[in-house]
Amino acid sequence: MTSRLHEPQHALDTPAVRRRGLAALPRAAAFWLVAGTTAVLLSASSAPSPLYPVYQAEFGFSALTLTAIFAVYVLALLVSLLTVGRLSDFLGRRPVLAAALVTEAAAMAVFLGAHGVTALFAARVIQGLATGAAVGVVGAYLLDLQPTDGSRLGSLVNSAATTGGLSIGTIGSGVLIQYAPHPTRLIFVVLTAAFIGLAVATAVLPETVSRTPGAAATLRPRVLVPAPARRAFLRAAPVMISTWMLGGLIFSVGASLLAAVFDEHNHAVIGLTLGALAAVSALASVLLRKRAPERLQREGTLLLLLGTILLIVAVAWSSLTVFVAAALIAGAGWGPAYLGAFRTVSQLAAPHERAALISAIYVVSYLAFSIPALIAGVAITTQGLRETSLVYGAVVALVAAGTLAYEALSRRKPAGS
Repeated sequence: MTSRLHEPQHALDTPAVRRRGLAALPRAAAFWLVAGTTAVLLSASSAPSPLYPVYQAEFGFSALTLTAIFAVYVLALLVSLLTVGRLSDFLGRRPVLAAALVTEAAAMAVFLGAHGVTALFAARVIQGLATGAAVGVVGAYLLDLQPTDGSRLGSLVNSAATTGGLSIGTIGSGVLIQYAPHPTRLIFVVLTAAFIGLAVATAVLPETVSRTPGAAATLRPRVLVPAPARRAFLRAAPVMISTWMLGGLIFSVGASLLAAVFDEHNHAVIGLTLGALAAVSALASVLLRKRAPERLQREGTLLLLLGTILLIVAVAWSSLTVFVAAALIAGAGWGPAYLGAFRTVSQLAAPHERAALISAIYVVSYLAFSIPALIAGVAITTQGLRETSLVYGAVVALVAAGTLAYEALSRRKPAGS
């Protein structure tokens, strides 16, 4: 049995905790600062996507190496989630977030000075470790700081900031590559400055968790889903998997796909096309936020399925117009489906379990984001980019269709059966 001495305490309303350090921001201002931090974190994670073909041409590496650079980021992120993902439940949100943001700035600096494949791998590993440490903290922070009016704004903003950040990163990077000087450098100058500024800003965030013993034990790798949330977590997992699998295809080889299959070489157009998926995802999450979580999952997964089928058609026909339409439809499903899954699961965690549960959500999501993409990278070397993308899309469609079929059968079961 776990001693209550080692149970982290939620302390947002404890004056001694709230006033530690510099004068803390008001709750609402702190909430939106953390939301902005979430968006910047995810912007940085997707910023390299439009750059991959540029790096590939400059450094001369294969499609397998490209997907490995993408996947190593996610694997490092998972290692971080599994080891330090719960630290903020014990050490406090502020110090863990500040350390993660400083590490993010270091990763951007490595990108800034990259002159070969080794530096790209190093930058992505450092970034993955930092992002893994940060995402559980910001997710828990948003739930801690959300308004107490029952609006559940924290889960909405976490979902929208995640996909919105991915969109900003790809679009911003693509535009800078195409039209700004120093295309492989400027985006990382901007992000380095942003992370340094955000790290400094953590000093004025209110602390929402009391420091308690037991932090060392959390470093043992594990995925912890609190008992009250386990059933909902298992039911939501296929939704997370299908949405993030599609994202893995788009953000790993999407730029190469647009160049090779659709003959599109304008980096701004590539960034806008890839970013459309995440941008519409964020917008749909906001517009449909008042719907029940179960309905969000069901309707979002249906749109994701339709968009994925259309994406398969686009690749088969080499039609950029159809590809853009597919990205818009799939994005309209990704955001609501993921929001519904996140909201269903996250509301079942006690305050001192939030970082652990959110880390578990990200573990499932990022495994789906990376492992299939890495397998696709291997397949591309023998089967080609078009054929691999068609099979990948078919697998995503099957997962989404299976999820919908399971949900339909579950709703038809008599109560108590």
